[in-house]
Amino acid sequence: MHLTPREQERLTIFTLAELARRRLARGRRLNAPEATALICDEILEHAWDGESLEEVIRAAHAVLTADQVMDGVPALVAHVQVEALFPSGTALVAVDQPIGPPAPGGPGAVETAPDDVAINVGRRRARVSVTNNGDRTVFVSSHFPLSEVNAALVFDRDVQGLRLDIPAGTATAFHPGETVEVEVIPS
Repeated sequence: MHLTPREQERLTIFTLAELARRRLARGRRLNAPEATALICDEILEHAWDGESLEEVIRAAHAVLTADQVMDGVPALVAHVQVEALFPSGTALVAVDQPIGPPAPGGPGAVETAPDDVAINVGRRRARVSVTNNGDRTVFVSSHFPLSEVNAALVFDRDVQGLRLDIPAGTATAFHPGETVEVEVIPS
C-alpha cells in the first residue's frame, strides 16, 4: 500500500489519539503531544462528518478539560491548527486555548518582571547612523550580523562582528529614505 504524506500524517495523528483515549480510559492524564493529537483527531472526524467550521471548533473545545491533562499542558497547547477535509474542501482549522486558559502562576505560565529588564549589561556599545536608500522597508533582526544586512542600508560597513543592541527575537525597521541612529554591540 502506498500512502501519501497527508495519509501518513493522518494515521500518525489517529494512532497517538487512540493511545490518548486508552490512557484517559485508565484515568491517566495526557501530555502535550497526546492532547494535541486527540484534539486534532476529533477536529478531523467532525469535519469529515460534514459539520460546519464553527461546529468543529466548538467540538474541539469540548474534547479535554484541564483536569484530564498534566500540569502545564494547557499553557503548552495554547493553539492547535490542522487542515481538515470538509465536504466543501480542505480548510485550516485553528483553535485557540483548546483545553482552556492555563492556570495563572502554574507550570508554563509566563511571568514578567515588574520593571524593565536591562539587556546586554556591561557589553561594549557603539552608535551607528543607518540610512535606507532603498524603496522598501528593511527589517534587521536582533542577532543578524550588520556586515550582512541588505545593501540598501547605508552606513559604515566596517562593522564585522557587530549586531543591533535590541532584545532577542525582535527587529528594527528602517523605512525608505529614513536615517536612524542605532546602538550596536559585539555578536
